[in-house]
Parts: sequence; structure tokens; C-alpha cells
Amino acid sequence: MLTVVQAFDRQPIAELPTDDATALERKLATAYRLSRDRGAWLKPHQRIGVLHALAALIEGKREHFARQIAREGGKPYTDALVETDRAIDGVRIAAETLRTRGGREIPMGVTPSSEHRRAWTVHEPIGVVAAVSAFNHPLNLVVHQIAPAIATGCPIVIKPATATPLNCIEVVRMAEEAGLPEGWAQSFLPESRDLAEAFVADPRVAFLSFIGSASVGWRLRSRLAPGARCALEHGGVAPVIVDRSADLDRLIEPLAKGGYYHAGQVCVSVQRIYVHESLQTEFSDRFARRVQALRTGDPLLAETEVGPLITPKEADRVQAWIDEAVAAGARPIGGGRLSDTTLYPTILLNPPRDAQVSTREVFGPLTCIYGFGTLDEAIREANSLPEAFQSSIFTNDLASAFRAAETLDASAVMVNDHTAFRVDWMPFAGRRVSGHGVGGIPFTMEEMTAGKMIVFRAG
Repeated sequence: MLTVVQAFDRQPIAELPTDDATALERKLATAYRLSRDRGAWLKPHQRIGVLHALAALIEGKREHFARQIAREGGKPYTDALVETDRAIDGVRIAAETLRTRGGREIPMGVTPSSEHRRAWTVHEPIGVVAAVSAFNHPLNLVVHQIAPAIATGCPIVIKPATATPLNCIEVVRMAEEAGLPEGWAQSFLPESRDLAEAFVADPRVAFLSFIGSASVGWRLRSRLAPGARCALEHGGVAPVIVDRSADLDRLIEPLAKGGYYHAGQVCVSVQRIYVHESLQTEFSDRFARRVQALRTGDPLLAETEVGPLITPKEADRVQAWIDEAVAAGARPIGGGRLSDTTLYPTILLNPPRDAQVSTREVFGPLTCIYGFGTLDEAIREANSLPEAFQSSIFTNDLASAFRAAETLDASAVMVNDHTAFRVDWMPFAGRRVSGHGVGGIPFTMEEMTAGKMIVFRAG
């Protein structure tokens, strides 16, 4: 049995049965049988109908889902409502994409050898999808995996994070209530880590959708059967540059949100802030006042802005990294501990460039501030790590904006916005250590299909 607890106070919420090897075999066999039976494939209009019905069902339980997100994951209730709204919209995005995406004509007749032919491409479901989800957005992330699978016609078996399985299990159940035939979406709660790896490595799996740590993601990729494809969404050590022309009145609030939203447990959370030396003192003072005013506490309270970390072990780790940087010379602002899982927001001024808080994803309520003299120096520091995901620059100088946009090593560069900005129809992908493949609902749908070309010869 798996015991699910509240992130904030560790009080039990539910007891869930886990799956053994026999259950895994049954689920994979069902998914594979459906994927191979072309006569059982759902028509596009049927998939659209299921998705619209699923969105309506989730919308009807909006407050329930938000409270469940806050309880099992620790996200503040106000932000959990936003996550629920995004999930509802995400299901609808998948349905809408089916109306606009399709194959394309391949030119023929352009050489003598291609005369008298017509050719075009179509998209077919890639096959069985194995999905491994993360704890930090326990509703929206599973929607990013389940909704594209339904839309593309792929049977999916999804393993939620063991700390936050309740939303996933409920969405799978709701998909069947919405009209999805039995077996097309199944949840999987393995009784051991070995069983989770066997799930991913099974030769019946055609596509792995993984959201989580780089160490686990790359290991699972190495276990995939020949021919299986994957998309891996890992984390970053997101850099922000505050250029000498930046308007401090416009950036304090977005950086506070981008750095401390969900206690920093976001893969593109603001972490490294490089501030021009002419602004460093004023920025640090103003940013510190705003961050120290953030209300930390029980995520179920509407006024809470910073909730707990997912486990006491994670809170211990983040605090240890902070202590290490302070011992090496960083100056702390704020900080401290409210409970076993909950840390007050911390700012570190000028931590060593080789400290863990400067080189690894913190995934906690911490940002680091560093000074710089020239824009090229700041860009060089921002690009210095193996991780490369989203980055940003705040500037009122057009040349600086273009310089950063073109030279920051990132999959996305935000200008005058924080690094954690995301909408669910945009591409979302890490580079190098930070990921492989492309997320975002329409792009995940592309990843979950295989192209087929059809060539007709006439005459």
C-alpha cells in the first residue's frame, strides 16, 4: 500500500494499493492490444468529444482539484486554482489542435522519375505511451501527458509521482467517465523502483514521456527498447540578467513570483540573478523587502504565497546548500524554518560561483544575486552550466535585448519577464542536460505520432 500525506503537515490523506508485476503485465498487454488493433482506434471526432467532456468534468470539480493539489503537493491554494484552470484549458487545446494539424502534400512531377504521382503524409499514433510524471504540478503535468495521448489515439499507461498520485488517478477515472473506452488510459503505481524501470524498458512501449530529474530521465532513456522514442523534461538553473537600463519598478514583482512560486519547485524557477553593478545595491534592497513580505505557511489558506517543500528530506537538502554557501562567504537575507517541510524564502548575495546554489538546480525557495560589469560578462556567466532551459533579461535597451536573445544558451529567452513564464500551447524544452524532445501540448502531440507517406501512381 502507498500512503499519501499532506505536504505541509505530513498528515495522511489516503491509502492506495500498489501494482505488482502481474498488474503491470495486464496493463501493458491491454494497451498494446489496443494499439495494434487498428479497427479499435478511435476516430478524431470521438477523441474530440472525449476531450471536451473531460474538460467539463474537471471544470465541474475546480475547487476540489485545487484543494487536492494544495494538500498532496503543497502548492498554495490560489496558485492551485490557476493550475486547475490551466489543466482545463490544456485538455481543450488538445481537442482544438486536432482541427488544425495534419499532413502535407509532397511535391511530385518535379523530375521525370516522379511524373504521374501524387504524395502526401498523414499522422498515425506512435503506439503505447509510457508516461512518468512529477510531483510539482500534479494535475497539469498529467494533463500534458494524458490529453495528447487521447488526442493522438495512443493508449497511455501513466505513473504519477508517488508523493502526488491522487489527481492523476482521478483524471484517468474521469477520462473513462468522459467516454474513453476502458484500457486507453491507465494509471500505474509500482510497488518497487525496479518495476518502474521494467515498465519503461518494456519492448511494447513506443514512446516515453518523462518529467522529472535529469539523473532519472537519462537513466530511463538508456533502458528504452530499440526503436522507442522519448521526450525528457528535466530542470534548469535559470539565469536572469538585470541590465543597467532596466526599470526596477517593473521587475521586482515578476522576479519575486518567478523565484518563489510553489516554493521554487519549478523546473524554470528564477535562481541566478545577475544585476549590473550600478543597480546591485538598490535592487537587492528592494527585492529583499518584497521577498521578506511573502506570506509563508499552510497552502490551504488563501493568503499563503509560499508553501512547503514536498518532503522534510528536500527541506533539509535546500537548507544544507544554503548553509554551505553562507559558510563560503555568501550573505543571507531572510531564511529560516517554519516546519519540517517549510522554509522561509531566502536570498543569497554573491555566493561563490562554484557553490551548489550557483551550479545546481535548488528546487527550493531561494534566489542568488551576483553583480556584473558588462553584458557580455553576464551572458558568459549565464551560459556557464551544462543546464540550459529558459532564461531572461530585463532591459530598456533594444540592442541589449537582441544581444541577450541571440546569445543566451537557452531554449527560450524572456525579455522583461521572469524565467518561469509558460503557456501550455508553446514549445517547452530543455537543452543538453535539461532535456530531450519538446513539450507543450501541440508539440507533445507531434512527438506521439509517426508520419506515414502515401504515394499514388496514376496513368
